[in-house]
Amino acid sequence: QVQLVEFGGGLVQPGGSLRLSCVASGNIHSIKDMLWYRQAPGKERELVARITRENATEYAAAAQGRFTISRDDVKRSWYIQMNNLNNEDPAVYSCNARVRPLATTGWGDGYWGQGSQVTVSS
Repeated sequence: QVQLVEFGGGLVQPGGSLRLSCVASGNIHSIKDMLWYRQAPGKERELVARITRENATEYAAAAQGRFTISRDDVKRSWYIQMNNLNNEDPAVYSCNARVRPLATTGWGDGYWGQGSQVTVSS
């Protein structure tokens, strides 16, 4: 079994910063891509950022220049530092990963964190 647990989130003023963390645990052989998604009320879920095992990163246009994704493979953790948050950023942020479980040769990407609410308000 593979579990993803998120930490962080909460309320921040416009222009403020938040850092979300995601920790993977369980029967994991390795993790390839580590990702963050978000879903705002009434909108579809969207990819915010991705980091590969080679530390290549990809960002949504709305996140570029303000958000930074990073990973720590020893801790099986990844993070997203969100700066200069604005009123377009409130959403439930969820981590996701492409994981190879132990005793398997295949990769799955259906592993999700529990979701963290990010609210931006003065």
